[in-house]
Amino acid sequence: MILSELPAEFQAAKPVIDTITAAGFEAYFVGGCVRDTILGKPLHDVDIATSAFPAEVKSLFKRTVDTGIEHGTVMILDHGNGYETTTFRTESGYQDFRRPDQVTFVRSLKEDLQRRDFTINALAMTATGEVIDLFDGLADLDAGILRAVGVAEERFHEDALRMMRAVRFASQLDFSIESQTEQAVADNATLLTKIAVERTRVEWEKLLMGQHPERGLQSLLTTGLYQYMPKMADQRAMLDQLIALPAWHLPTIESTWTLLAWLMDATDEAAIRKLLKTWKTSNELINHVLAAIEALSALQERGQLTAYENFSAGLAALTTANQVATILGFGQDQAVLEQSYEALPIHDKHELAINGGDLVQQKLVTPGPAMGTILAACLRAVVDGQVNNQTDALLDFARMAADTKNH
Repeated sequence: MILSELPAEFQAAKPVIDTITAAGFEAYFVGGCVRDTILGKPLHDVDIATSAFPAEVKSLFKRTVDTGIEHGTVMILDHGNGYETTTFRTESGYQDFRRPDQVTFVRSLKEDLQRRDFTINALAMTATGEVIDLFDGLADLDAGILRAVGVAEERFHEDALRMMRAVRFASQLDFSIESQTEQAVADNATLLTKIAVERTRVEWEKLLMGQHPERGLQSLLTTGLYQYMPKMADQRAMLDQLIALPAWHLPTIESTWTLLAWLMDATDEAAIRKLLKTWKTSNELINHVLAAIEALSALQERGQLTAYENFSAGLAALTTANQVATILGFGQDQAVLEQSYEALPIHDKHELAINGGDLVQQKLVTPGPAMGTILAACLRAVVDGQVNNQTDALLDFARMAADTKNH
């Protein structure tokens, strides 16, 4: 196969390959960028593989960065772009089921491609668009099949994360996993526990955000792989529930975890924090999901939110909540939700026209818990429209609140 019209990303990278080949070495575009070009999908990055050893690559270019020199990867900086260029290599001794104990640089493209995960990712392409297919990846692409390169069990023992990549690609590409490859996942599923949670999480999120998540979810169930994911061993019913939902698409990582927390009945703060910390998500994501779940509960109960619920959630979490509510069948008009939010008198507590210093200056309160209570009451009164966000009006309200508290 020859691709006559290459995307601009390849055209920009062509001088790098031309420089390497002019020096007498082989160099090709490899992996996902070739696969996605054939499928007509947008490119995320352009990877290059070469017969030149790292020192030889570095000698050909003025600006390089050793991004993974021990594995043969050099970043070539060219016209403002960075291209990861990796020497053909073989690998051996995967004691941790993730990283090779030994990397050997080789001059053979075939030796390099045969260590890759799936046939559709073991494609190479010249700078002129000629696709080199040594493992029938083009036939599998055409048939919509995910097949391990060579012996599937060996590929998964080299890197157990490849099992998660299999179910993730099934979702993203709407491909089926070839029977022997799927059986090897089932046979080796327990190896997933050897993989860092963060790496499993990235694949899990991509699966759920794929165009056909039910494909990946069904493979998780068929292979039993889900049982070795954090907090998922007893979630068969939840996964069945996800698969049974009408056609759905999760647009963000935040919506992914909000839906999962909801379906796993992790709807109180402690349960949500425990779930997301087990998956090693960021504190920022945890706070977002907490706010979104609050809004989601209100949408389910009443179909709308109070002014203070709108304020407490914030527009980002409101949007997440409504995305999930739509999937679950009780979503609202997003434009109406946004209008309600924009109509709030203030959108951040720092916009409040008074602060603790003002209360102390007016001798209404001394620093301490009482100050926080009164400021919170002022904030709520403004958001609910009971008091204008003006200093004098708020000081009068604070004075009344202080008197009430003292009596």
